[in-house]
Amino acid sequence: MEIYINREHLLKDIEYPDRYLPGNLLKTSAVIFSIILLFLLLFKPFGVSAPEQKIDYFLICVFHALSPAIIIYAYFGILNYLRERSQMNSWTLLQEYVQIGIVLLLTGIAGFLMRDLIYQHIDNWSWYYLWEEIRNSLVAGSLFYFVLRIGNFYFQSKKGDPFVLQFIPLHIEPGESAVLSPVFIKTQVKQDDFSLYLGELLFAKAEGNYIELTSYKDARLSTELKRISLTQFDAQISSHPHFFRCHRAYLVNMLQIEKVSGNSQGYVLAFRFTEAKVPVSRAQLSNFNGLYEQLQQQYST
Repeated sequence: MEIYINREHLLKDIEYPDRYLPGNLLKTSAVIFSIILLFLLLFKPFGVSAPEQKIDYFLICVFHALSPAIIIYAYFGILNYLRERSQMNSWTLLQEYVQIGIVLLLTGIAGFLMRDLIYQHIDNWSWYYLWEEIRNSLVAGSLFYFVLRIGNFYFQSKKGDPFVLQFIPLHIEPGESAVLSPVFIKTQVKQDDFSLYLGELLFAKAEGNYIELTSYKDARLSTELKRISLTQFDAQISSHPHFFRCHRAYLVNMLQIEKVSGNSQGYVLAFRFTEAKVPVSRAQLSNFNGLYEQLQQQYST
């Protein structure tokens, strides 16, 4: 039987999860510690006889719950630092699963290293117990992770914005000056200043101190790299209401959107002339919906 994997779903850009942001990381670690500790105390999954325990069972549970909490806090703290230094904005489900897999592997190794402090057993440093700790961490951790993801999705969907059920592409009259007239854009270096026909622009993507402009002109798709930040570019075209900063790394032309899909966790935008997809962050859903309704009254036919 062939196993089907939706590679596009795994590799498309999504919003970096709030739970891993620096301001939420301590809270995330505390929640994980509390849930794991409660689970261990209630179900007592460790099949170890009392004479082999060097410390009280409650302290054993504390050690096993504290270990993944500390690893998650330290690991994603370092990852956040590296992302900020490298100005990396992309995040995909595949990256998410890889990072969680690494965290679970480290948790299993930490559990193995703690055995000599917790248990009195002649084989504490054997390959058998190393494999057992890693296996248990991967199996139990994976189940625990997906249960938390389902719970998080449920609570977010209850307070999230409604899904765009019937998105009708916006249209504009051919003679509209806001689309046909070029706009002069000033960059950080005067010799790099340029003119841009905004009507041809599909979306702009942040690339560090540069932006990548994706346009459709004369039946041809093109991309250009310009020396200007997305924030500076956004400020210079702010008088054109059909351009929207839908994500910290993307700005889109609302008049070029062909299809909207997604849910209360975020939308994904598709365009007429390219297979590229642009995410709308969860924080911008309400603003996106509001602007779409305004433009629909103005431009739709």
